[in-house]
Amino acid sequence: MTQSRILRRHALALALLAVALPAAAQTYPSKPIRVIVPYAAGGSTDQLARAVQQPLAEALGQPVIIDNRPGAGGAIGTDMVAKAAPDGYTLVFGNSGPSALLSLMRKTPYDEVRDFRPISTVAFTPMILAVPADLPAGSVQEFVAYVKKQDGKLNIGSVGNGSFSHLTSEYFNTAAGIRLVHVPYNGGAPLTTAMLGGQVQASFVTGLDGATMLATGKVKYLGVSTLKATPVVPGVPAIADALPGFKSAAWFGLLAPKGTPDEIVQKLNAAVVAAVARPEIHKLFTGRNVEARSSTPAEMENLIKDEIQQWKPVIQGARIEM
Repeated sequence: MTQSRILRRHALALALLAVALPAAAQTYPSKPIRVIVPYAAGGSTDQLARAVQQPLAEALGQPVIIDNRPGAGGAIGTDMVAKAAPDGYTLVFGNSGPSALLSLMRKTPYDEVRDFRPISTVAFTPMILAVPADLPAGSVQEFVAYVKKQDGKLNIGSVGNGSFSHLTSEYFNTAAGIRLVHVPYNGGAPLTTAMLGGQVQASFVTGLDGATMLATGKVKYLGVSTLKATPVVPGVPAIADALPGFKSAAWFGLLAPKGTPDEIVQKLNAAVVAAVARPEIHKLFTGRNVEARSSTPAEMENLIKDEIQQWKPVIQGARIEM
């Protein structure tokens, strides 16, 4: 075969590939879409994923199947998506942990920035400082003063080692110049039991987990981790009022494997934006102290990179490993 014929064949193959990719994107989606939730059913991430499941299906015109794949702090399910075909049919409903920060605490088989294409955020939830209702402190300032007087004798619980509540606790220790002893629990339910039973004197909780505690009347909120007070957690002042610059908010959202075509990412983003904008989603999320908020893929990518920069010194300073 002559050199010219070989070159013509290569040129034809490249031309066909260029045509085929947009065509596949134009017909997308043509079958059900699987969304991996890298946690067990019933948790905060799972609840939010299932809340937008049907609105996403309606926006895309195909069934959306939630597939729970828990384990290794979210790494198992997240890695499944990192290694999936980049065709838009396998996505991960991730959050700040496995989708941004986990590799700072342990070796993961994927890279949060390199191996994924962000689609859109779905929700944000600030961390809320919760303490026993009878604790003699009615504000963040009073709580910090109280902790200093106890000289390292008070505990702060979290939903697990390396969890966002743990990271926020260590960040709070540093920002306030105090020492609360970290006690990790295996999820929100055991932490709630510990708080109500007096085993820990504080915890940073999401609105989803904190609602159960608050409803008992045995727990009160002292501050929310947004830079300013937020209607997402009405009536609770910002921790930043006492500790300027303090911020800690967990996000939830959809990501696709790296290499997913732009056209598919754009279709998925439009579907998420439409789903999150629905009034019933806003009402549902607000009732759980969660803010419904979508984003562009670029905004979500920048969010992930910014979080890595914010939390890296906290994780290294506290020597948090999983």
